Amino acid sequence: MCLALVLLHIWNSFPLKGFSCRNKEDSRPWTNSGPGSKMVPVKLLILGAQNTGKTALCVRFITKRFIGEYDHKKEVTYRCSRVVDQETVDLEILDVACKDSTVASLESSIRWADGFLLLYSITQRLSFLEVPRIKKLIEQTKQSLVVPTVLVANKADLESGREVTAEEGQRMAKDLRCGFRELSVAEAISSVEAAVFQLIRLVVDQQRPLPDRRSYMLTVRHALTRKLTRSKTMQW
Repeated sequence: MCLALVLLHIWNSFPLKGFSCRNKEDSRPWTNSGPGSKMVPVKLLILGAQNTGKTALCVRFITKRFIGEYDHKKEVTYRCSRVVDQETVDLEILDVACKDSTVASLESSIRWADGFLLLYSITQRLSFLEVPRIKKLIEQTKQSLVVPTVLVANKADLESGREVTAEEGQRMAKDLRCGFRELSVAEAISSVEAAVFQLIRLVVDQQRPLPDRRSYMLTVRHALTRKLTRSKTMQW
């Protein structure tokens, strides 16, 4: 009988394989950081009107340096790897030259991407008003209203020239179903990283949905049945 109790205790100490648990409020992606785990590929596209700081944000994130002026005439893809929530992400960020982009090439870039950073400048209301048109094009191209997107209000350090309030940005983000960040690419790398990491989490969470509830419950039911049968056999 004592041996049966010991064996039952050992059985109970083993978790069900293939399932993890997290709180409903936890927005972090599922992680797999054990030996032999693979890097997660994530492709981001950064869009917005001219002079909103798109290239500056990319370079700031990749190199941690700020360069204010760029002669940006063609699209550039930035590549790096980052650890987000203990998981290594193989990241590509595409920065397109919207001025010379055709609708067809822009749609091709949108289809390529997993998530989107939409930039406007708080000192340029026209760049803010351009955002809904870009978001609509993304939804039409992706044929989905649920697309990982973060709205970024840049140049928050230029308060004296502000034309768009933070409240307006928050309302637009809510209406367009986007995350929202107001920041200054020129002032802090931490806020830039926070915006990009927020988007990466949205992408990874969408790529890795929670286990199907019915399948999960059936697995738990079978496991409990096996444990009960084994326990009765031990007692016998």
